[in-house]
Amino acid sequence: MSTAMNFGSKSFKPRAPDKGAFPLDHFGECKAFKDTFMKCLRDNHFDNSKCRLQSKDYLECRMDHQLMAKEPLEKLGFRDLMDPPPSQADKDSKP
Repeated sequence: MSTAMNFGSKSFKPRAPDKGAFPLDHFGECKAFKDTFMKCLRDNHFDNSKCRLQSKDYLECRMDHQLMAKEPLEKLGFRDLMDPPPSQADKDSKP
């Protein structure tokens, strides 16, 4: 019975999640990228593995326009779509 009387002693302080919540694109700054990504999903029966390049482009647009926090693309799962560093590319092109 004593626990029922303690509702006022603790205050709930909501906080935003670390990832997954970001501002909406009210001004349509990334609408073209979103539309391209959504068309790719529809064309591929919502198999997102076939639309990774469009997804990467859309997320880059959102980061460039401060609609989400900047994150390295490798951390977002796009390591295989990244250009190799210039020093690595030079090593690969030499015989």
